[in-house]
Amino acid sequence: MTQTLTLTRPDDWHLHLRDGAMLKAVLPETARDFGRAIIMPNLVPPVVTGAQAAAYRDRILAALPEGMAFEPLMTLYLTEDTDPEDVAAAHASGLVKAVKLYPAGATTNSSSGVSNFDKVRPVLEKMAEIGLPLCTHGEVTDHDIDIFDREAVFIDRVLDPIRRATPGLRVVMEHITTKNAADYVASQEQDLGATITTHHLIINRNHILVGGIKPHYYCLPVAKREEHRLALRTAATSGDARYFLGTDSAPHVDAAKESGCGCAGCFTATNTIPLLAHVFEEDGKLENLEKFASQNGPAFYQLPENPGQITLVKSEAATQFPTKIASDDGPVTLFDPGYPIYWSVA
Repeated sequence: MTQTLTLTRPDDWHLHLRDGAMLKAVLPETARDFGRAIIMPNLVPPVVTGAQAAAYRDRILAALPEGMAFEPLMTLYLTEDTDPEDVAAAHASGLVKAVKLYPAGATTNSSSGVSNFDKVRPVLEKMAEIGLPLCTHGEVTDHDIDIFDREAVFIDRVLDPIRRATPGLRVVMEHITTKNAADYVASQEQDLGATITTHHLIINRNHILVGGIKPHYYCLPVAKREEHRLALRTAATSGDARYFLGTDSAPHVDAAKESGCGCAGCFTATNTIPLLAHVFEEDGKLENLEKFASQNGPAFYQLPENPGQITLVKSEAATQFPTKIASDDGPVTLFDPGYPIYWSVA
């Protein structure tokens, strides 16, 4: 007995593709199911200017396997030296769809991020003027703030003041992990959206720590208590247009994850859509999956929905996903939800 579900081809509104050999290995895993993706700019060195974004886009398209259709939506990495006019020109050309704010030191390759938010005010004001969204990694980095509290503190100390000081600035709170963030988005009437990852709908902090450290569940922002995971599930499955899919799929080779200082990131590009079908079905909200994965994101970014479709199939036998993706840099472990999934993309 099989069940099918057809969706408008989805988009990923937060994706790490890396560069070089890793880019070549992981890009097909996204392009197989997704029509577009917002591409993170935290390379080394970061993608700061329009020219750098254009060059990175060319490398992505060159790595795309023949016969696959995929559009990378480029972003710029916000620094304290970012030129507002370069941002405006990159946006006007159609190349850049957002600017990414990393608080300095918050996550992988974020050392070039922002420490003094007053220095980026001219950029934010220009972005509000031209309608270019700001994507935020929503954590403070103060050493006296517990890592599990850094998202909530970011909202109060950084995000809300920025939004109040910059009327009209459109903001995406990326990879939200707390009830605080979900509630904040729900309390706002305009100019604010949030992406939610696949893995934060599935794991809480116990999954990382109980029974031994699980490095392939470690990500930033780190997974929180069960009450927060359940709040994210409620938000994602609600159909509310302010919440949409951003996988934050972040490949690292196993040697970098399984080390004394393991890198942060869960690689979910390959199996995200089947995992989401399981989550939405489990919560009795399968009818809202298309909104979350295919419709709400384009609406926020003021882009048309993808013209194509994908079909999901639910079978009696569990779907067998690969455990690893091979790259010339080394193997990348695929996120494992820890239970059988019966959905697959046809």
